[in-house]
Amino acid sequence: MTQLKEKIFQRINERKDEMIQLRRHFHQYPELSFHETKTAQTIAEFYQGKDCEIHTQVGGGNGIWVDITGGKPGKHLAIRADFDALPIQEETNLPFASKIPGVMHACGHDGHTAYMMILADTLIEFKDELPGTIRILHQPAEEVPPGGAQTMIKAGCLDGIDNVLGIHVMSTMDVGKVFYHEGAVHTGRATFSIKMHGKGGHGSAPQDANDAIVAAAQFVTSVQTIVSRRISPFDNATVTIGSFDGKGSANVIKETVELQGDVRMMNENLRPVIEKEFKQILDGICQAFNITYELNYLNDYPVCMNDPKMTQLVKNAVTEAKIPEVEGVEDSGPQTASEDFSYYALERPSCFFFVGAHEKGTPIYPHHNPNFQIDEDCLPIAAKSMASAVLAYLFEGVAK
Repeated sequence: MTQLKEKIFQRINERKDEMIQLRRHFHQYPELSFHETKTAQTIAEFYQGKDCEIHTQVGGGNGIWVDITGGKPGKHLAIRADFDALPIQEETNLPFASKIPGVMHACGHDGHTAYMMILADTLIEFKDELPGTIRILHQPAEEVPPGGAQTMIKAGCLDGIDNVLGIHVMSTMDVGKVFYHEGAVHTGRATFSIKMHGKGGHGSAPQDANDAIVAAAQFVTSVQTIVSRRISPFDNATVTIGSFDGKGSANVIKETVELQGDVRMMNENLRPVIEKEFKQILDGICQAFNITYELNYLNDYPVCMNDPKMTQLVKNAVTEAKIPEVEGVEDSGPQTASEDFSYYALERPSCFFFVGAHEKGTPIYPHHNPNFQIDEDCLPIAAKSMASAVLAYLFEGVAK
């Protein structure tokens, strides 16, 4: 296996420039969740004529999976990369900045796709030396619920698969480091929108109106008590009001206010507690202010759970691979964002781990920021880290 790993690493080195060019192409032409038709076409065309089995338009959408069957029998592993972008106007001024107004790869999915394509092609090249089967999951629509993972799973992308691995490049973590975490690694999430309806009126006569803004403001304050007074200090959760639309005139009492936000939790047992308290507070405040409301409360991505055995496999594999560009392999701790990789982890023991992408000495721009950037040296690191985990997994228990 050691010689095979060295050959794969060498090929990744030789194709680094190609990997970067692929990433830059996807970065220039981003597409939003559930609309990634050209991106999917580019990915599918890349695999045409190669010694693999290609499935396109998975689930009737833009999903793709590619099966690479090794020369010997063995386990079946899926490795996943997502490829959708975000509704953000890019402000990086990079020479390969987005050419699509209002759409940007501000989360690194362009990098995920590029590294995975070159890694997959390399694994195809050496497939006869591999035991088992590797399924490449090119997944659309990670950013928007219900997400692309569920559609892929319903279409059969995990049929016959034993385990799943995934990587996210992280602009908040230094390039040259690989990170893992056992157990709950990403928060579960719910999103909500509320319309609060009062009675409009003149600002000089509040007694003749029911002010929706005052009621909504009371709700914004009160709903924070869910975390501070209904959740144990040993648990983690957030309730965020991300949008408060009460715009109007200075002397007009607003009749309708719209709120939007989300809920995060690191323990699925908190989900029903938060939802119950949220609805009780909303209902109570609206009754107190004699207004009505419409609520759309959507539970979506589950807490992402990293299987202990798969996580240890990844940690040991990347550490023992002694990848020249990797300075350290560290526990990242739990991450507060949410990921629809969690749906794969519900179905199969899985591990979702991280590759640092922040160029040292430069400002840190978080994911989903219009100035988001990655150090492209993270791409071959991601490819080699995933290759190390794939080889360790496939050759585990196999006479070498």
